[in-house]
Amino acid sequence: MHNDRPSRLPTLTAAVDRTFDDAIFRRLVEDVPDYAIFLIDPDGYVRTWNTGAARLKGYAADEIIGRHFSVFYPQDAIDRGWPAHELHVARETGRFEDEGWRLRKDGTRFWANVVLTRILDDDGSVLGFSKITRDLSARREHEELLRRSEERFRLMVEGVRDYAIFMLDPDGHVASWNAGAQQAKGYAADEIIGQHFSLFYPPEVVESGWPARELEIAMAEGRCEDEGWRVRKDGTRFWASVVITTLYDDHGRHIGFAKITRDLSDKRRVSALEDEGRRVTTFLAMLGHELRNPLAPISNAVSIMQLEPMQSERLRMCRDVISRQLQQITRLVDDLLDVGRITAGKIHLQREPVELGAVLEEAVEAIEPYSRSRAHALVFNREGPAWIVGDRARLLQIVSNLLTNAAKFTGRGGRIVATLRCTAGHAELSVADNGPGIPASRLRDIFNLFVQGDQDPARTQGGLGLGLSLVQQLTTLMGGEVSAYSAGEGKGAEFIVRFPLVSAPSASSDETVDWATPLARQVLVVDDNRDAADTMSMLLKALGYRTRTAYDARSALEMLQTSRPDVAILDIGLPDMDGRKLARAIRTQYGDAVALIALTGYGQEQDRDATLDAGFRDHLTKPLSSDALIAALQRVFEDDLGGA
Repeated sequence: MHNDRPSRLPTLTAAVDRTFDDAIFRRLVEDVPDYAIFLIDPDGYVRTWNTGAARLKGYAADEIIGRHFSVFYPQDAIDRGWPAHELHVARETGRFEDEGWRLRKDGTRFWANVVLTRILDDDGSVLGFSKITRDLSARREHEELLRRSEERFRLMVEGVRDYAIFMLDPDGHVASWNAGAQQAKGYAADEIIGQHFSLFYPPEVVESGWPARELEIAMAEGRCEDEGWRVRKDGTRFWASVVITTLYDDHGRHIGFAKITRDLSDKRRVSALEDEGRRVTTFLAMLGHELRNPLAPISNAVSIMQLEPMQSERLRMCRDVISRQLQQITRLVDDLLDVGRITAGKIHLQREPVELGAVLEEAVEAIEPYSRSRAHALVFNREGPAWIVGDRARLLQIVSNLLTNAAKFTGRGGRIVATLRCTAGHAELSVADNGPGIPASRLRDIFNLFVQGDQDPARTQGGLGLGLSLVQQLTTLMGGEVSAYSAGEGKGAEFIVRFPLVSAPSASSDETVDWATPLARQVLVVDDNRDAADTMSMLLKALGYRTRTAYDARSALEMLQTSRPDVAILDIGLPDMDGRKLARAIRTQYGDAVALIALTGYGQEQDRDATLDAGFRDHLTKPLSSDALIAALQRVFEDDLGGA
């Protein structure tokens, strides 16, 4: 017995050591909190349970040991036999790994990573399986959010229609294609992906090597931006704004380019139209000036003729014909310039109470000679005062254009009826005629520029087709509305303008100023157009003023040194000194002692502002009627008396 003890001691020690190691290992597995680690027998029943399994799945050890591990799987996974499949693969291969939804005790789901490992005994028989489960719900949620974000971005890019957004590979071949690209360029995705992007460029641009140069710039600078012509699938061109951006992966490797293209054809057309509009406005201003200069002496001469007694009936007829035609030309020039002002947004409107009936009466009186020459029956109906807010001069222009239009298109012996009534809070002005009428197809565009009611060249009544367009635009600017009606060809036409009514203003207590008689006044006329200057002086003399005439700025300054006038009427376009500079020179030397009036062919708003800044009291445009001249002088002298 004594001899046996030493031989048995190592065996006992080894057994104790194994027991201790097993306890340590068991404690290590049981206490792991982040992983569910447990054993299942060959048929799939749970045999052990650790702390991590209890925390992750919600079961205590006594609640789960002995139950089949399929309890952790959703019903759809059980229905397709997935737990049994996992055991089969692990039994055959030694290991099975999977990710999928699993269930907790309370029925909630979590995304799990699962590893099943086969356990064999010394004879190679299957003792069971170890099963390690990790909760990856947070990671999956992050991945899902990222996936959804990428999906939303992809859908957004693919759905954008205003921009062509697509990818190029490093060599410039199309790698993706969105809806905007298909709309802008005309290619479907399966037609263009794989093609080189130079296909979108005109041949001459491709020959110049620009597509390749764009990629070189993008590589060197990170992006390349350009505007130019591009080509659609059908061969048509469009003006494009293009941005090419170089793309790199997380490791800094070049993976291609992002290319964004926007069709700017409409914007380019608008820009071209705006440029054209500015050129047209400038041209109209120059045209107005050049037309008004020769009209000025003609107007002056006619005014002088009208002041002089004339015995010959034939000469009186000729004088009246010249006067009427001069008014017609002046009106056309004014209409032409007003179109330019409205188009440029530079027209200035006064807003004050106006009695529309008085405006209509004045317009009827002005059109009556022309209407009488065509043997028209001109009828004027007015129910009572109709006060509106607007610009009196522009309202007169509206009514005059409507009456002129009716007189022009109504044949000899026709009838024109102008009616003013107040209804439903509005002043309603109607101009009706029994002329040729307006076809239904023309009613919708009768107010467009350069459109005339009668489009037959053999029957045209002349004019530029501006009057009705101005009527509509001016009416709209003053808060009114205009409509055109006609029962058809041969049945006449009616135009109706409506403005909101306002209360009549209270009566003014101001008394009319009794200004000094013309004989006490001297006027200096300065104009390099001798005909215009001489006829203006003659007209002023006929009106009772004393006058002096100069044809350049130097002569005018010399005259001022010898005799100081009360008023100086200055042309702006003088040869030796601009009229505004001359005005400043006069004001520097004489202050307000000489009242300055500008007389010019330029009538734009900025021209008026410039003359007022130079010290002029008034801005008159050529040709000037005697009534307008008298009114301007009266304003100057009334201001002087009021200031005194």
